[in-house]
Amino acid sequence: MARGTLRIYLGAAPGVGKTYAMLSEAHRRAERGTDVVVGYVEHHRRPRTEVMMRGLEEVRRRETEYRGTALTEMDVDAILRRRPEVVVVDELAHTNVPGSRNPKRWQDVEELLEAGIDVVSNLNIQHLESLGDVVEAITGVRQRETLPDEVVRRADQIELVDMSPQALRRRMAHGNIYASDKIDAALSNYFRPGNLTALRELALLWTADRVDEYLQQYRADHRISGVWQARERIVVGLTGGPEGRTLIRRAARMATKGSGGEILAVHIVRSDGLAVGHSRELADQRTLVEDLGGTFHQVIGDDVPDALLAFARGVNATQIVLGTSRRKTWQYALGPGVGSTVARESGDIDVHIVTHEHAAKGRGLPAARGARLGRSRVIAGWLTGVAGPVLLTLLLTHWHPGIAQATDMLLFLTLTVAAALIGGLWPALVCAAGGSLLLNYFFTPPTHSFTIAQPENIIAIVIFIVVGVAVASVVDLAARRTQQAARLGSEGEILSYLAGSVLRGDRSLEALLERVRETFGMDSVVLLERSGEHGPWHCAAFVGGTPCLRPEEADVDVPVSERLSLALTGRVLPATDRRVLSAFAAQAAVVLDRQRLADAAEQARELAEGNRIRTALLAAVSHDLRTPLAGIKASVTSLRSDDVAWSAEDEAELLAGIEDGADRLDHLVGNLLDMSRLQTGTVTPIIREAGLEEVVPMALGGVPEHSVTLDIPEDLPMVAVDPGLLERGVANVVENAVKYSPDGDKVLVAASALGDRVEVRVVDRGPGVPESAKEHIFEPFQRYGDAPRGTGVGLGLAVARGFAEAMGGTLTAEDTPGGGLTMVFTLRAATGAAARPGLPATAVT
Repeated sequence: MARGTLRIYLGAAPGVGKTYAMLSEAHRRAERGTDVVVGYVEHHRRPRTEVMMRGLEEVRRRETEYRGTALTEMDVDAILRRRPEVVVVDELAHTNVPGSRNPKRWQDVEELLEAGIDVVSNLNIQHLESLGDVVEAITGVRQRETLPDEVVRRADQIELVDMSPQALRRRMAHGNIYASDKIDAALSNYFRPGNLTALRELALLWTADRVDEYLQQYRADHRISGVWQARERIVVGLTGGPEGRTLIRRAARMATKGSGGEILAVHIVRSDGLAVGHSRELADQRTLVEDLGGTFHQVIGDDVPDALLAFARGVNATQIVLGTSRRKTWQYALGPGVGSTVARESGDIDVHIVTHEHAAKGRGLPAARGARLGRSRVIAGWLTGVAGPVLLTLLLTHWHPGIAQATDMLLFLTLTVAAALIGGLWPALVCAAGGSLLLNYFFTPPTHSFTIAQPENIIAIVIFIVVGVAVASVVDLAARRTQQAARLGSEGEILSYLAGSVLRGDRSLEALLERVRETFGMDSVVLLERSGEHGPWHCAAFVGGTPCLRPEEADVDVPVSERLSLALTGRVLPATDRRVLSAFAAQAAVVLDRQRLADAAEQARELAEGNRIRTALLAAVSHDLRTPLAGIKASVTSLRSDDVAWSAEDEAELLAGIEDGADRLDHLVGNLLDMSRLQTGTVTPIIREAGLEEVVPMALGGVPEHSVTLDIPEDLPMVAVDPGLLERGVANVVENAVKYSPDGDKVLVAASALGDRVEVRVVDRGPGVPESAKEHIFEPFQRYGDAPRGTGVGLGLAVARGFAEAMGGTLTAEDTPGGGLTMVFTLRAATGAAARPGLPATAVT
């Protein structure tokens, strides 16, 4: 009997609609004439789910008594007797009642599958065993009902049921998921936007991994060769040709397949191999790389494959992406090419050769020669110049005798030109000299003698020698001129990079020094500075290994001024490289000055901010502090008046006014002093373990009774805080919430534990704050909206956030579902703190 198929609806979080989707699939199959039954579905009293169950046959559940309570479970035996084509089973990770046929529901499903019955089921991503620790770290909740990942991986079909966090929270707020009495607690804890976003990402990544497995299986079934690459760092070799964009985009697609992928594009500047490309094309490719989140690097190397592999190993790359060669077919006779060499010598680095539309169409520009022809070219040139004339002589004397002397001279001249093209001047001169002697001895009458009988033969041999030397000289001169052009082109590209960094306003001195070290292949680069002409040197910035402490200790020293010097260690560079190094050194000095100017500007900005705060403080003192002072003075003057007889009620009212004004003054002055301490950095919290049930109620003394609902669970862990600072911060936030709440609505102060942190949420149902103003309300002397003068100087929330951050926590603002604003204190749980059962419940004020 064939095994049944398993279709799973995988939910990103509770409430996304996986049960609804599962029942919709059951209705679709039933409408097509398939025999479908419901083995077990839990609708949780959700109206839409209940409606979806109508019209579907449901197998009666099995009742089991456990600890005096009758519980129902899926009846596997009844389903096997009924033998439908498809059975719908909800909550695949469910744990059965003790004493059931199987401990887990997924084991019941396995029995149904073995019996040849198709199963449609569902579960949430947090129920996968491998993700238990991750989900607990994100949400602070440990999932007790889990199942092995392999059970889900063996499913024939997996469909992800997803929903944006905002839409899911709206569903929750509308009562479509939980009962109304559980909505606020769920939104404040498990259904926080950050938690839902993280769970959604886990579901997408896990499903993508399963899709990858399907694709690998497909390739294996169809005998498709190739390996799926999962990378960490991808190096893209650019030649400056038009194929570079294709390579960069291909590398970007490869990088997105794994988490944390990084793209490093590198252009090797030298004479052959990866050719010197168009500067404009390279600039466009640099922009494309940076737009895709990668970095662009330019390295000078005599041997392109070695330089490329050295760079890849230096950055711990796992893959290299190269384009198919643009050389013509006949050009492969000159060597295997860069791609083949890199692939052969890459070792444990994967090499990808990417095809493109410019493959085998030739290069747009001729390959520029480098600093030398290369050892292999020189050896080949000398072999051609020395052995070539001898072999040609043997060929002409033994296999083709009787050829005219003019033809012999042309063949020897061709061989001389070939020696010049391959090996340069000296092999060609040797070839010309040897060829002239062989021509004279073997092919010029009288033969086998160096005597020349006819004058015209003398002229012919002289012309042969002159032409050979001239051709060799021209070829050698062209090679040297090409070498100079290539070096100047390299310097131009590097200087172009420096000019671009100036225009972009790059301020990272370390990044510039790293580019110097990378470009010239040095061990360390250090910018040395001294205060005076004869003062001691000290390091302004360095990269690489251990830096030298004085310019005299460096392998290369490039003075910038009497007080600045760029020092490099690793190898001695030729004098031609010092021009570029001088440009780097000058740019390093500019970047250093720019950094110091930026620091000075930041100090000036801080001074300006201080002046702004002082100006705002004067404005606050001139109005907000004078208002309660004026009330106190008026009340005191009235009480001291001798011509008015005040009743006891009037005196009590005046005294209450004095007390209220003094309290307002104390509160305002306290906030001003706290803000001053925060601005000067003199707030030193005394961190200790404390319980929120001890601290938070103390912060409610400044608000009217019955205006706040306090909900602090008794099993919360201890928090590492300064109780005094936390009390002041919570008091400011609660007072602000009460001030903006509508009459009759209470402010909710709730606390919950999420992993290694504890949150205190102050929830109001006031007008709320738009997203663009949520950070603005935490700035000093800011009062949102139409808050009237005299209600405070706008320091309450700024002080509260400052205290929270001083204790290592945070204070943020969120929208309250249904309207209003929620202020969230995030505090660190005390090290080793655990839940504390048995504490008395917190009172409601």
